[in-house]
Amino acid sequence: MTGEYEHSIDAKGRLFIPVRLRSELGEVFYVTVSMEKCLSAYSQESWDAFTRKCDAMPYVKQRKMRPLFALAARCEVDGQGRILLPQNLRSFAGLEKDVAVIGCNNHAEIWDLRRWQEINTEELTPENIAAVMEELDF
Repeated sequence: MTGEYEHSIDAKGRLFIPVRLRSELGEVFYVTVSMEKCLSAYSQESWDAFTRKCDAMPYVKQRKMRPLFALAARCEVDGQGRILLPQNLRSFAGLEKDVAVIGCNNHAEIWDLRRWQEINTEELTPENIAAVMEELDF
């Protein structure tokens, strides 16, 4: 998934999902917490692959995955292209009104707009891009 989109969460907690990302996420997808203060959205196919990997882990390691499953929300896109983000997920990521929805390879991320702008400024340097390209042998 690719792209960067700015949208607003309405008073009821609904967020418009850009058409381009919606076509890759599907009409039903999963949103959960991330390693950073943002949310991650996975298509049904990606979510199923993730759960299969968890199923294959020893129980002791599966327990570490609890927050990802406990806070996950199955989201369905409504007729206007919006999803309802539960309050607990919005609180985790500090989402109030203005957000950035970005494509991030096999998933999408949902960020508070200001936080995303700060991180993007830090990461969008020639040195960082060169390091990423080198890492990929590109």
